[in-house]
Amino acid sequence: MRVLRLYLSGQTPPGPVYPFGQNESKKVASVNRFTDLRSRAIETVEKESGSPLVGSPLLTVSVSPHVKSGESVEKIMWTVVACLLPPLILSVFIFGIQTLIITAISVLSCVAAEAVSQKLLHRPITIKDGSAVITGLLMAYVIPPGVPYWIPILGAVMAIYVAKHLLGGIGFNIFNPALIGRAFLVATFPVAATSAWLPPIRDAAVFKYMGSGIDAVSTATPLYVLRHYGPDALMEKFGSMSTIYADFFVGWRPGCIGETSALLLLMGGLFLMYKKYITWHIPVSVIVSVGFFTWVFGGERLFTGNPLLAILSGGVFLGAFFMATDYVTSPSQAPAKLIFGMGIGALTVLIRLKGGYPEGVCYAILLMNPLVPALEGWFRPKRFAPQKGA
Repeated sequence: MRVLRLYLSGQTPPGPVYPFGQNESKKVASVNRFTDLRSRAIETVEKESGSPLVGSPLLTVSVSPHVKSGESVEKIMWTVVACLLPPLILSVFIFGIQTLIITAISVLSCVAAEAVSQKLLHRPITIKDGSAVITGLLMAYVIPPGVPYWIPILGAVMAIYVAKHLLGGIGFNIFNPALIGRAFLVATFPVAATSAWLPPIRDAAVFKYMGSGIDAVSTATPLYVLRHYGPDALMEKFGSMSTIYADFFVGWRPGCIGETSALLLLMGGLFLMYKKYITWHIPVSVIVSVGFFTWVFGGERLFTGNPLLAILSGGVFLGAFFMATDYVTSPSQAPAKLIFGMGIGALTVLIRLKGGYPEGVCYAILLMNPLVPALEGWFRPKRFAPQKGA
């Protein structure tokens, strides 16, 4: 989201002006009326900011698109943070208290990296807007709960400094910073980032995995079991299919820290839709396309795959509601959002079935991010103003 700040020129215009952009049928205001309005506008801005506008640029216009809204960036960011907290609380009871420590390290590292990056690049410090907190939360949510504590620190530097600020800062990054941080960790520390899975705790012993013995406890994710050993092995390990559906929907399964509970992620996503911070187009198209393509190509024969198991496994709900809908790296037009979401779903299934990694949501979103400018161009709103020279 970008902000349009417009300060009118202090020079007296040569003739009559239209103070509020009315057409020529409206009454023409006088020069004195114009200057009075400008004076009151400047007084209001000075009163709100607490500083005079002496020396400030008279005209500041950010790049398009300009969206008028009563919401602020800070309010939206902190609302998203609040929606992401329930899955974190549940992860403490599923994987232990170390998930809270890993998430705290990730968030603090991202906030520190944000402040240092902006200081080094001579930009205003904006750590209070909550964007770095969201990046830290999302990066922690897509890494296994048994990783060493230094892992999220390295991911934070890559996500904030390289993927965000070296590309221009908030509003200019091409890729989702949290997913770049996760992809960096998978590429540089593949063992820690892809094998530190923990079995769910059944007796609420949240300190069970704390300490040096954590490396001796590991398990396989449902997607890994399903891909390498088939549905029978999946039911042997996790119970009957009805039990699997129930446990996976609530979140009682191995997986990354914040991706396991489809229920809590769905509730958070629906609240964001209710607040109109996101629309249904991307989440629904991602989830439906993952289920559809898995049903078509995911079984031994065509149209024999299990779509419900596919959308309840991995990070489909987390990616659909909280990552693919990132304002900066997703389209703004409804048709473009649908194609963007379907592309993510199709690539996710392709990576799951044919790639070298059992989960594909992270890389599917990263592969679709660079196509956003093209999608925006293809589905640009119709121009109603007369063409130049007409």
